[in-house]
Amino acid sequence: MKLLLLLTGKTTNAQLQTLIDDYVKRLAHYVPFSIQVLPDLKNAKTLSMEQVKEQEGQLILKALSPNQEVVLLDEHGREFRSIEFADYVQRKLSSGRDVVFVVGGPYGFSKAVYDRADGQLSISKMTFSHQMIRLLFTEQLYRAMTILHHEPYHHE
Repeated sequence: MKLLLLLTGKTTNAQLQTLIDDYVKRLAHYVPFSIQVLPDLKNAKTLSMEQVKEQEGQLILKALSPNQEVVLLDEHGREFRSIEFADYVQRKLSSGRDVVFVVGGPYGFSKAVYDRADGQLSISKMTFSHQMIRLLFTEQLYRAMTILHHEPYHHE
């Protein structure tokens, strides 16, 4: 059972990438976790918002396999407290299926991606850049793993 974070476009802020890499390294202690970055769209500035979502959606769908569970990180998704998220992650790990968490581009997801998804998670009611969500999610996944292993990272 593997966890994958699928991203549209590379992380452009080197400081964010350094922090993300740190959490990815920490997660390796607990669970097979990786990040896959889909290429940026060419000529995206000449495309409408809907065209960008459709083309990014096609790239996302091509990267998925039928046996993977797909969870979109989406502002309309289900919210969890950290301990609840840890329970959610435990249920996913127990299912035996590979789980792909997907961060879309700045305009969100196409209808086809929503249709393929098995669920949606929201990190917060606040809006964050799709670049920041990468860091926030990897930190929360690490936090969930420390909660599940009764380690002193999370205080409640």
